[in-house]
Amino acid sequence: MSLPFLFGMNEFTTQPWSFEEDVAHYTAAGVQAIEICEAKLDPARIHEQMTLAARSGMVISAIQPSVRTFFESRMAPKPSEPAQRVARLKKSIETLAPYAPGTVFVTNTGAPPDGNMHRVMDETVRYLRDLCPLAADLGVSLSLEPLNPTSVNIESAIWTIDQAMDIIDGVGHPAMGLCLDYWNIWQQEDVCSAIYRAGDKINVLQVSDWRTPFSTTDRLIPGDGLIPLHDLLHATWEAGFRGACTVEIFSSDVLPDSLYDGDLNDLIAASREGLEQAWKKG
Repeated sequence: MSLPFLFGMNEFTTQPWSFEEDVAHYTAAGVQAIEICEAKLDPARIHEQMTLAARSGMVISAIQPSVRTFFESRMAPKPSEPAQRVARLKKSIETLAPYAPGTVFVTNTGAPPDGNMHRVMDETVRYLRDLCPLAADLGVSLSLEPLNPTSVNIESAIWTIDQAMDIIDGVGHPAMGLCLDYWNIWQQEDVCSAIYRAGDKINVLQVSDWRTPFSTTDRLIPGDGLIPLHDLLHATWEAGFRGACTVEIFSSDVLPDSLYDGDLNDLIAASREGLEQAWKKG
């Protein structure tokens, strides 16, 4: 049996390509869903670029806003004030949602100032409560992503599915869901049970593979690392998720073998093959 999810690509996976090259290469490769990274959009050409994606035949399964955390993060340190960051995220939703009805905007907490995780988690609930009605009115939804412990105090205050679900339950809005990125959560104890508990709150699925990282942006093609993809994919399906399985690979900074230096078309093909083999592997 082939992979039952739509096969998707996140634009971070093909970082060296332009937005237009992503759309052209993905469609030529038979990619079924695209996860758009706002950082790749030209503010002066957003209508043209988003229309190109919308007409490509691919599902726009999710969008990564340029500012997606409520507190500072290394990937997006500015603006520094949470209110300004919320305003930036709101603008992204208002600008991009009309081109992608039904899509999901991915968010995270950001790094806790002075290590105050309690404050960040409480305020994240409040900010998401304020944003969910806007998302619902525009026909889209939001997703909260717990990150790997390597990102704690850098990008995130949460690193487990259960911590993310505490925030999601605290928001208590149907437009709020969970972004499940296997690279981030696979080492959580009894991870499949946590996936089952999340159930229909899962609204984004991102996949890559793990080796002991050489940097914070060091991920592998699915099937080339240590993540038990077969178990996680089946747990996610059994939990009820029916969206796109999107490959999100970072491969930059000081790496001895960056995937960005290779043939990105081969990366796409190998990722699809790796996921199909992982799904079938018993």
